[in-house]
Amino acid sequence: MIDSKIIKTDKIYLPNVSRETLKELDEYSQSILNTNKKINLISSSTEKSINTRHIYDSAQTIDFIDKNDIQVCTDLGSGAGLPSIVLGILMKSKKQGFKLIFYEKSYHKSNFLKEMAKKFKLEAEIYQKNIFEEKNLVTDVIICRAFKPLPVIFEIATKNFKNFKYIVMYLGKSGKKILKDVSSKWKFDIEEMKSLTSDVSSVVRISNLKKKYE
Repeated sequence: MIDSKIIKTDKIYLPNVSRETLKELDEYSQSILNTNKKINLISSSTEKSINTRHIYDSAQTIDFIDKNDIQVCTDLGSGAGLPSIVLGILMKSKKQGFKLIFYEKSYHKSNFLKEMAKKFKLEAEIYQKNIFEEKNLVTDVIICRAFKPLPVIFEIATKNFKNFKYIVMYLGKSGKKILKDVSSKWKFDIEEMKSLTSDVSSVVRISNLKKKYE
């Protein structure tokens, strides 16, 4: 578990993480800031708090990703690569062969993802495609951050993926209501983790997702 005390500094610090990994996370953070001057990767209002709002916020999902049955992680609407570039950097020293797949329809953002994957030597595939038009996809984890509402993610998971084990995503202050609403149409198991970067948010891992038949 990532210690919430790390959120009190602008310098990237994660317990039990090597200096080399911390250096790469810092380089990634700087790459986002530099590129953000040309294309919109993150909101300009979050640039000064990039480590808290984006790097740490992404890193906390490692508790759901660093598992024996997870080898492939597919990031939807990847944008700047948050959270999966962060996860890729963290997982390099943990699991050989850990693979990332990105779906980002923006040409410029896809190129940025390719640059980051190459820069940090990540095993990654970047597709400049609309995820809604893809079919029969296979992965261990579907992950997304600020992409689409939960019901839409559920539809993508069941219609566009042939096989997956988990969905990992973020929920805001209305998360409990959203979960209650979707439970009328869907059956699923859920693990919930309180966000380390927001008092009103959480990170959830969904498994055994099935649509209820009316």
